[in-house]
Amino acid sequence: MKKLYSICVLVFCIVTNAIAQDCTYTFKGQVIDFHDNTPLFGATVHILNLDTYIATNEKGEFEFKNLCAGKLTIEVQHISCETKHLTITLKQNLYKEILLEHHLEELNEVIVKTNSKTEITSIEQSLKKNIIDNFSDKSLGDALNTMSGVSSLNTGNSIVKPMIHGLHSSRLLLVNNNVRMFDQEWGDEHAPNIDINASERIDVIKGANTLKYGSDAIGGMILIKPKKYAIKDSIFGSSLLSLNSNGLGGNLNSEIVKTYKSGFYGKLQLNYKQFGDFKAPNYYLTNSGLKSTNASFRFGYNSFEKGFDAYYSFVDNEFAILQSSHIGNVNDLVNAINSQEPRVIEDFSYKINFPRQSIVHHLGKIEAYKRFKGFGKLTVQYDFQINRRKEFDLRRGDLKNTPVIDLRLFTNSLQSDLQIDYSENLKINTGVLLRYQQNDAVAGTGARALIPDFDKYETGVYAVGNYTINDTSELSAGIRYDFSHIDARKTYNLTDWNDTYNYDELFPQFEVSVENTRIQTNPKFTFHNISASLGYIKQFENNMSFVFNYGLANRVPNPSELFSDGLHHSAARIETGLLTIGQETAHKFSFSLEKNNDSFGFAISPYYKQINNFIQLIPVGITTTIRGAFPVWEYNQVNARILGVDIDVNKKINNQLDYFGTLSLLRGDNLTDDIPLIHMPAANFSNRISYTNDEFHKLTISVTHKTILEQKRFPDYNFTTFNATQQQDVYVDISSTPPTYSLFGLNTSATFNAFKKGDLQFEFNIENLFDVSYREHLNRLRYFADEVGRNFNIKIKINY
Repeated sequence: MKKLYSICVLVFCIVTNAIAQDCTYTFKGQVIDFHDNTPLFGATVHILNLDTYIATNEKGEFEFKNLCAGKLTIEVQHISCETKHLTITLKQNLYKEILLEHHLEELNEVIVKTNSKTEITSIEQSLKKNIIDNFSDKSLGDALNTMSGVSSLNTGNSIVKPMIHGLHSSRLLLVNNNVRMFDQEWGDEHAPNIDINASERIDVIKGANTLKYGSDAIGGMILIKPKKYAIKDSIFGSSLLSLNSNGLGGNLNSEIVKTYKSGFYGKLQLNYKQFGDFKAPNYYLTNSGLKSTNASFRFGYNSFEKGFDAYYSFVDNEFAILQSSHIGNVNDLVNAINSQEPRVIEDFSYKINFPRQSIVHHLGKIEAYKRFKGFGKLTVQYDFQINRRKEFDLRRGDLKNTPVIDLRLFTNSLQSDLQIDYSENLKINTGVLLRYQQNDAVAGTGARALIPDFDKYETGVYAVGNYTINDTSELSAGIRYDFSHIDARKTYNLTDWNDTYNYDELFPQFEVSVENTRIQTNPKFTFHNISASLGYIKQFENNMSFVFNYGLANRVPNPSELFSDGLHHSAARIETGLLTIGQETAHKFSFSLEKNNDSFGFAISPYYKQINNFIQLIPVGITTTIRGAFPVWEYNQVNARILGVDIDVNKKINNQLDYFGTLSLLRGDNLTDDIPLIHMPAANFSNRISYTNDEFHKLTISVTHKTILEQKRFPDYNFTTFNATQQQDVYVDISSTPPTYSLFGLNTSATFNAFKKGDLQFEFNIENLFDVSYREHLNRLRYFADEVGRNFNIKIKINY
C-alpha cells in the first residue's frame, strides 16, 4: 500500500510540473556562411541537454517546436566548418541566425601537400620546414641558394646576401612575419638579420605580385612565414643540435609551443651559433669565425571572426672579416690577386679579431584582425625595427676599440589591409602604409660617416584584385602609389661640392654653412612612385599550368646610392654616392610552364627585365688617402636588360628513388655602354638523387651536385696605377673571374620513435665532398682566399 502511494505521489508531481511549465515555445533560425552569406544546407543543429537534433534545409533553415522555457545548449556542425557551441535562454519564441565558416585554413594548421601559390598568379618556389632545418647553422642566403634563379653575393663565407635573377639589396623585398625588413640592407656586405630557425616556410616570389608589400621589388620578394597552429589544447616543441668539423662549431636551436582550445597560443624560440676559423682545402681562413645569438617570442589569439598576433625577435650577430682582406693600399691588392694564398695564415682560433662586424637587430609587431559578415577582413599592424651596425677596423691608440662605422637605424610602420572576399570569384586587397625611418650616424668614430644622418617619410596605398574567370583560369591586377621624402644632414669637402660634382650649381638650396674646407648641407628629396602588376594563370589537363606576369616597378634610390662617402676596408675601395641619382623604372615580364606530378614534373620559367636608369656601383679610378692609394667605386645610372630562364625537373625513378635537377641561365647587359652588367651570376646547374625507405626509420640518402660555370661576360674595369715601391706602373685586374667549379655533397637522415610522444631524428651530411679548391666570382673576398673546404655535419633533432 505504501509503495502504491509513493508511485501516485511521484506521478502527480511530474504531471503537475509539466502542466506548470510552458512548453509551447519555438526555436528556429538559419545557418549561413559567415564568409559570403550563403545558406548552409545539411548543417546539424543539436540541442545537447534535450538530445534532439535536426538538419537544415536547402535554405539553411531549422525549427524546433514545443520547447520548454529555460537554458538550451546548442551544437552546430557542418562539413568542413568549425563546430560552433552556444547557449541560449528560451523565454519566448526565438529566431537566431547562426554563422559558420567554411574557410578553416584561416584558423587551423595547414599542411601543404602541393605547390600551391601564395599569390594566385605568382611564379613562386618554397622551402618547407624540413629543408630549412638542413640549414639551421647557416644563413638565409645559403638556404635560398638551393633554388633555381637564386644566387648570393657573399663577403667571405658567413655574410651571404640573397640574389634573385642577379638583383639584390634594395631591389628585393624581404618580409619576415609580415614585416618588411630594414637593416642597412643597401650595403653589399650587409646580410639579412634573420634567424631562419624561427620560420616555418620561406617563399621566393619571382613574379610581379608583390604590390601589397612594396613598389620596389624589381628583383622579387622573399616571404618568411611563421607556423599556423591548430585550435586545440596542446604543448609541443623541438630541440636541434648541429655540429660541424669545418670551423669546429655548430648551432643549438630550441622552441616550445603551447596552444589552447580557446584559440590562444604562445611560442618561445632560442638559438645560439658559434664557429671558429673556417678552413679552405689548403689553409685556415684566419679571422673568419662568427657568433650569433637569436631569440623570438610569439603570442596571439586565433579565431575566425577576430584575433591578434604579437611577435618580437632579437638577433645579435658578430662576424669576423677575413684578416687577409684588411689591406693598406692598391699595391697590397695587386699582391693579393697575384698570390695563390692569403697574406695571413695562422692556426685555428675562435677569436674574432679586426676587421669584424657587430650587428644587433630588434623587431617587434602587433597585428590584429576583424572579420565583417558577408564582406571581408580588416587587418591593422604596427611594427618597429632597431638596427645597430658597427664595423671595426685595425686601429691604434684611443680609437683601438672604436668602430669606423657606427649606424643606428630606427624604422616604425603602421599599415592596414582590407581583404574583400565575400564573392567566390573576386577577391580584392587594398591597404594604406605609413612609415617613418631615422638613421643616426653615431658620433665619435673618428672617421667620416659612410651614411649620414637622415629622416625618411613614406606613404603608400595599393589595391590588388584576383578574379576567377572559370574553373581553369585566374586573372590578377594591381596598382600602387608611394610617396617618399628624405631629409638628410651631410658634410662635404668644399672642393668636392663646388668642383668635383658641381653641386653648388645643381643644388644651391641644400647649402647650410661653410667652415674652412667643409660645407654643411641639408639634402632633401621627394619621390612619387606608381607601380602596377598583371598576372594570368591557366590550368590544363595532365596537371599542366601556364603562368604569366607583368610588373611595372619604380625604385627610389637608397641612402647608400645618394650619400655614400667613405672607405670600405674589407673591399679596399672608396664608395661614393651621387646626389644626381634618380629613380629606377623596371618593366618585368615572366612566364612559367609547369607540370606538377609526383611521378614527373617540371617548370620552365623564362623572364625579361628592362630597367631604365639602373643604378650600379662600378670602379672609376684611383684616389690617395693617408692610408695609401685606393680604387674609387662610384654609383652611376645606365639602361639595363636582364633576361634568362630557370628550369626545374623532378622524376620519380621508382618507389624509393627520386631525381631533382635545376638549370639557371642569365644574361645582363649595360645597354648604355654596350657592355655586360657587373656582378651577374654565372650559368649553373644542379642534380640530386634521393633514396627513401619509409619502412626503415624513414631513411633518406641523397647525393647532390652543383656546377657553377665560369662567368665569361663581365665588364672590363681593370686599371693601371703607380707602384711607389717598384717605381713603375702596375696592372690591377679586378674584373677577371675564376674558372668553373663543381661541388658534391652527401645527405643522410633517419627517424626513430624513441618516445611515447615525439621522435628522434639523426642526420649526417658532407659538404664539398671532394675538398675542391675554388673561388666564387660573386664573393667580394675572392681576391684574397679560396672558399671553404670539406665539412662533416651531424644533426640531432628531438621532436616532443
